[in-house]
Amino acid sequence: MKYKAVFFDAGNTLLRPFPSVEHVCTEVFARNGYRIDLDTLKEAIVAGDKYYEERYWQDDTFWRSEEEAAALWVDLYTLVARKVGINSDRRRIAKEIYDEFGFHHRWELFPGAESTLKELHGIGVKVGIVSNWDSRLSDLCFGIGITDYLEFIMCSAVVGKMKPQPEIFHMALNRVGAKPHEALHIGDHYYADVLGARSAGITPILIHRNNGNLKADCETINDLRDLLDIIK
Repeated sequence: MKYKAVFFDAGNTLLRPFPSVEHVCTEVFARNGYRIDLDTLKEAIVAGDKYYEERYWQDDTFWRSEEEAAALWVDLYTLVARKVGINSDRRRIAKEIYDEFGFHHRWELFPGAESTLKELHGIGVKVGIVSNWDSRLSDLCFGIGITDYLEFIMCSAVVGKMKPQPEIFHMALNRVGAKPHEALHIGDHYYADVLGARSAGITPILIHRNNGNLKADCETINDLRDLLDIIK
């Protein structure tokens, strides 16, 4: 086969929150005595997403540190709590939400993810995860049941390197004994995944699940199962 190794991003590529971020926040708020209007919560989460993007583009190095990554998420959920009108214990409740996403039952695989990983593993392709994430990702993957298909799980906060830095991709290549032209990397983020993979000489594939064709200067797929047609 042309490719010896395939690396995957985690969030929004293999995994998504279950059943939703809104649902998890609603549960945590409710057990702390707060009943939040769903539309108000959705608006607050949009504000939280905007906060994340602003922080990410200002300085994304928080992904290289377990403590700084955790602080970012607690700050974000503190903002969400404020936006929905919670005035006391905001930061404690935000930490609860962050902790909740450390449990594997709060995540699920996208349709086709497990079958794709299983088939790649079955035909001898070395499969790994390269993700801007904290150390909890390994336990999440174990709990979800995909570690048997993986050679490694490389989290930025654990190795102290992050996408799009080429070093984290070089580490992934070394783990499986592959050369850059023998590897693919699949992710949903152009900056982190496409530019990051290219910086290490790895062929990137951008996954875009929304309907319609995405114009990009790299291979794109709408479903992880489409990857099997590329790899074979």
